[in-house]
Amino acid sequence: MKREILINASPRETRVAILEDDRLVELLHDRPGIRRTVGNIYLGKVEAVLPGMQAAFVDVGTGKSAFLHASDLVEPDDETEDDDNGRPSRATRGLPNIQDHVKRGESLLVQVTKEPIGTKGARVTRQISIAGRFLVYMPFASKIGVSRKIESREERARLREMLAKLLPKNAGGAIVRTVAKDLSGTQVRRELRSLRTLWKKIQRKAHFVRLRAPTVVHQEASLASGIIRDLLSDKVDRVRVDSKEVYGEIRQYLRDVEPELVDRVSLYRQPTPLFDKFDIETEIRELFDRRVDLPTGGYLVIEPTEALVSIDVNTGRYTGKKDPETTILRTNLEAAREIARQIRLRDLGGIIVIDFIDMDSQANRDKVLHELRTHLGRDRARTRAFQVSELGLVEMTRQRVRPSLWDSMATDCPSCGGTSRVFRPEVVVRRLERSLKRVAHEKKEQRMTVRLHPEVALYLMEEEPNFLKEISRSTGIDLELRDDPITRIDEFRLVAQPAGRDVTQRYAVA
Repeated sequence: MKREILINASPRETRVAILEDDRLVELLHDRPGIRRTVGNIYLGKVEAVLPGMQAAFVDVGTGKSAFLHASDLVEPDDETEDDDNGRPSRATRGLPNIQDHVKRGESLLVQVTKEPIGTKGARVTRQISIAGRFLVYMPFASKIGVSRKIESREERARLREMLAKLLPKNAGGAIVRTVAKDLSGTQVRRELRSLRTLWKKIQRKAHFVRLRAPTVVHQEASLASGIIRDLLSDKVDRVRVDSKEVYGEIRQYLRDVEPELVDRVSLYRQPTPLFDKFDIETEIRELFDRRVDLPTGGYLVIEPTEALVSIDVNTGRYTGKKDPETTILRTNLEAAREIARQIRLRDLGGIIVIDFIDMDSQANRDKVLHELRTHLGRDRARTRAFQVSELGLVEMTRQRVRPSLWDSMATDCPSCGGTSRVFRPEVVVRRLERSLKRVAHEKKEQRMTVRLHPEVALYLMEEEPNFLKEISRSTGIDLELRDDPITRIDEFRLVAQPAGRDVTQRYAVA
């Protein structure tokens, strides 16, 4: 598979696009106002301890209190060592009582594992992990792990044994990352020394600022640096960067840790913007569409909600040439591939429910599920897809670390309030009619100007041309109609004349 990384960097924004076989599969962005916090280490102050929830809320100085669960106080099980970033799933044999370990008002060193999402604050852990190029150093752990993405048993055993010899006794634990395959002892020793030195600096800083908690004591690498550290390997064919400064930083970093990859990084110099050259901007705009068309004519409808994300699969104009089951199977297989891409691209997380087209054959259901799981396997986030139900539904979960692109790049529409719906013109007109009758009932206004969106005004002219005359006669109010493009499509304004007072709020009714 051909893989490329495109980095578009400016002083106010950094964007990273990851391409597989020339198709955009992942998009990350970082802006000063919404800089990512996952991986940051804070000296926080405990605000509240809730024994009933086995949790505590910690002020880390970011505005919203962070959430610390009892499961984040203990070392993870040996079976959960497959996260390259040292943040394994929190399956534990038994949880300690939170009140025995955390007291209100005390200062704690915590690390962010999940960004604030919506009204929720960040998720934090006491199990600090510091990621390097090849290793993740965990000063409070005791185990030595190897990423499960390194499949060779012999290589896993070699790396584990090598790291065990190099890691001093009682100096913590570490996880060997996927890119460390075939790593030499010299490289491991050098990076381990670097990570342990960084940890000592963090401890010293935490000691000196303990009276100023909450405060940040370590910030994770920038987006571009983090991507290069975590993703650039011999499986990536090319990295294109359009910023001389970022290009220089990346090359200098690679010269120090992996010189053989330096030549894969190039500075983009063409006058056409980098993302325009690869048609990334068009795809970014399409990320906010509910509908996603499939190559053969079917389509998906993706609906994020508060509780879950629903994805509906439709055949659309694709009718096939053989029996219906074959047509449905082909559409579902095509949808499974695109769904895995869209989930990753939009950074959707939490519970996801997929409504595939119903299939009679269990074998076909299994094929679709296998296709979905295969393509989900390329995702860096942890995913789990369950069996296809008799209704054709697949329930799945995806690790949620940060807000989706939908949440981080868009906000609720001021007209519809986030429902994606507005009143039809005929409904707006009926609301206007009821409001004018209220004006007539109070007998305080004799002349009024009604301001409407042009689309609603056009509806009146075409569908109810006598509306103004009839309502004027029935209410006794002298009415003037004006179209106003500034007015929202589902609202109207009532202006009393000759004073020009806006009295909409007083008289408007539902």
